[in-house]
Amino acid sequence: MTPIFIDTDLVEENAIVSATASREVTGVVLAGGESRRMGQNKALMQLGGERLVDRVVRTLAESCAELLMVTNSPEVYADAGIRMVGDVWPGKGSLGGIYSAIYYADTPYVLVVACDMPFLQAASLTYLIEQIGDHDVVMPDVLGEQQPLHAIYGRTCLEPIRRRLEADRLKIVGFLPDVRVRTVTAAELHPFDPELLAFQNLNTPEEFEAAEHHLRGG
Repeated sequence: MTPIFIDTDLVEENAIVSATASREVTGVVLAGGESRRMGQNKALMQLGGERLVDRVVRTLAESCAELLMVTNSPEVYADAGIRMVGDVWPGKGSLGGIYSAIYYADTPYVLVVACDMPFLQAASLTYLIEQIGDHDVVMPDVLGEQQPLHAIYGRTCLEPIRRRLEADRLKIVGFLPDVRVRTVTAAELHPFDPELLAFQNLNTPEEFEAAEHHLRGG
């Protein structure tokens, strides 16, 4: 059998880079949706014996040293165990939530996810963090579209986002031409998440039931 040699110095160096990068990024949960199609607050629904929001927070904590939740209902998530902030620009949707996350974070970057993504993968999130380099945004482009609620934003995004908010132009990806973007492809994420389940969110009771079925190995 041919022996396999591992460059332990390289492994250690990569581990140090990842650890350093994670300290530069705050993991942020956006919990501002109204859950109209679900009929109740989906973030508080039990999935696999755990609240959906707690699953999201737990996975983020594996990749980010700091955590933050953007919500205008802090009393609802008082037991989530993380710092909570409200919207700087109320009524501006997810783009306003991203602005608030960047504004309040103590780190140069934020990794923003939605509160209804049950299959987030810590390894994929860590990979995104490792791609920051000199970019302002790191965003996957998978399943035929960009994924702005599974992406990293730097503090340099504040001004271009503010201009969009003032103009009430709330499409999240609308400001991307004004910043440096690292696009992450599906091929890059397949080793961590072969089915790309991390990008699935739950909006209806049927989708929630399907997620439960998946967790049971169905």
